[in-house]
Amino acid sequence: MSTLTPTRAPQDEAAAGVPSGGGRVGAGLFDPRQLLRSLPDAFRKLDPRVMVKSPVMFVVWVGSVLTTAFSLTDPTDWFGWTISVWLWLTVLFANLAEAVAEGRGKAQADTLRKARADTVARRLTGTAEEHVSGTELRVGDLVVCEAGDVIPGDGDVVEGVASVDESAITGESAPVIRESGGDRSAVTGGTKVLSDRVVVRITTRPGETFIDRMIGLVEGAARQRTPNEIALNILLASLTLVFLLACATLPPFAAYAGTHLTMVVLVALLVCLIPTTIGALLSAIGIAGMDRLVQRNVLAMSGRAVEAAGDVSTLLLDKTGTITLGNRRAAEFLPVGGASEVELADAAQLSSLADETPEGRSVVVLAKEAYGLRERHQGELAGAEWVAFTAQTRMSGVDVDGRSVRKGAAASVLRWVREQGGTVADDTEAAADRISRAGGTPLLVAVRDARGARVLGVVHLKDVVKDGMRERFAELRRMGIRTVMITGDNPLTARAIAEEAGVDDFLAEATPEDKMALIKREQAGGKLVAMTGDGTNDAPALAQADVGVAMNTGTSAAKEAGNMVDLDSDPTKLIEIVGIGKQLLITRGALTTFSIANDVAKYFAIIPALFAAVYPGLDRLNIMRLASPDSAILSAVVFNALIIIALVPLSLRGVRYRPVSADRLLRRNLAVYGLGGLVAPFAGIKLIDLLLSLIPGIG
Repeated sequence: MSTLTPTRAPQDEAAAGVPSGGGRVGAGLFDPRQLLRSLPDAFRKLDPRVMVKSPVMFVVWVGSVLTTAFSLTDPTDWFGWTISVWLWLTVLFANLAEAVAEGRGKAQADTLRKARADTVARRLTGTAEEHVSGTELRVGDLVVCEAGDVIPGDGDVVEGVASVDESAITGESAPVIRESGGDRSAVTGGTKVLSDRVVVRITTRPGETFIDRMIGLVEGAARQRTPNEIALNILLASLTLVFLLACATLPPFAAYAGTHLTMVVLVALLVCLIPTTIGALLSAIGIAGMDRLVQRNVLAMSGRAVEAAGDVSTLLLDKTGTITLGNRRAAEFLPVGGASEVELADAAQLSSLADETPEGRSVVVLAKEAYGLRERHQGELAGAEWVAFTAQTRMSGVDVDGRSVRKGAAASVLRWVREQGGTVADDTEAAADRISRAGGTPLLVAVRDARGARVLGVVHLKDVVKDGMRERFAELRRMGIRTVMITGDNPLTARAIAEEAGVDDFLAEATPEDKMALIKREQAGGKLVAMTGDGTNDAPALAQADVGVAMNTGTSAAKEAGNMVDLDSDPTKLIEIVGIGKQLLITRGALTTFSIANDVAKYFAIIPALFAAVYPGLDRLNIMRLASPDSAILSAVVFNALIIIALVPLSLRGVRYRPVSADRLLRRNLAVYGLGGLVAPFAGIKLIDLLLSLIPGIG
């Protein structure tokens, strides 16, 4: 493992995984009743100004108009009318897929609209307050919010600390703390203050708040096509143009051979030849990808960010709170100077009762669990003088019954022992150094009693790596993603945590400039980089990263710089985001493969049936032995429409992603969706043909 220190260049997650479980999102994301609820939107999308945005489906729409117009000239032409109806259904089903994808975010948007309701703000003007509508607030205004008040707009706390109910945004009922001067200063309009008083500086204009952006994005109104999606649209448009020209040249050849191709037949042939399946589902796949993020309380500012997540090759993760639990915990007691482990554990527990930090609580717990010591409380010791832990003294302890016990940072405890005229055992420094080399933090425990002042031993505090992180990083590695841990720790501590967690590399003693330089070096090598952050100092790196995930608890600067915001403020969710991005890409690739294979099968269904009578040699290709040319065309058009609606659930749920190599992924795609795309039309068209042959006048 190489060390990414600020003074040297790095050497060169996996995983992703797929959201909770590995890929396919639960079926609850697709409700068949949503099809009916989305029908009105699907009809509204028949507007040609909307249809023209999808070249493939616009051609089908034009074909539907033409076949309808020609059928009107001969109301008795049942074939023309049947083809027209199914072409319109093809367009409607495509619109329905998109409408269903968009409709799934409307319930969340309705909830957010309630949170956006206009509020009365208490704006500070000098030393006085004035009550104004929330819509009148401007950037830079200061507003006062007390218990029971709804925060009128997005901003940063500049004075005070308060607990805030953010359930309307995150769905979590537990309140969060917002305070000035740190990375938890950002507040969101529409959330409610539950206690205390804060002064908030407004950072956004009305109509441009975080909730406003969320509403637009979850409804799909602001979704921009991604570069890959645009490229695929261009490819589909090119294929459509090629087949359009091919169909346009067929009538002269048919006439020369003594047969006649009507406009209805030509349009039906064209619709069956062009890639309508992927053309119909392409937009729904992209919207569903963003929706899967919303389902996990992640707001993507653009579809480009979701797609980039699927191509990420380098993942930068903060150590604290992401790889480790965030609070160091006591792991073992190391006695020195002849003290016993039980004596040390008893003194460590007693001296930690006045230490309310998570580290202090962990010492009490370790003494209880490892040595069976009953957990005590301050009130039990009459006449005791407690020494609370402070950032200045960096010690805690108690004076009781002529005995003093102290626990804290090595330098602070050693100074206290020497001030008491005590001595330090020779093996103290060796024990502390051993802990430091292992990446931990040594705390000394000392006592002053009738025997004098002396150090009893050392408490080993260590960062606790979250369960399952090594496995998740191994999974990411199998996906070809390199993980880099970012930490402010010294290289010795950083290396120990990195080896325990199983990351590929680490950047120790990292500054904002170091993070930026690392990202730029990775990008210069052609890699896409993702990272998380919550502080103002993370903003430059979040802006530079291809996928920058800001925590909702972080500062406004961080949220503005990133292209995603995690409403749950869970740094490990970046791994899931990568999985969702990959799932989006593989779903698009799988359905494109299916669509192209699907078209190949339709060629065998239609072309031989149409021209075998004119060119007898083509009869060898008529392996489906369809009843008649009319039945062949109608069967293919009907199947072409039905397969779209059949694939809507798959496009919304996504194709299951497994962390395997690219070549295995390609082989699986070709085997499942390539072969499936060939077999399904043969079976489906033949079945429809058999049913149609039972209708008099068709077979």
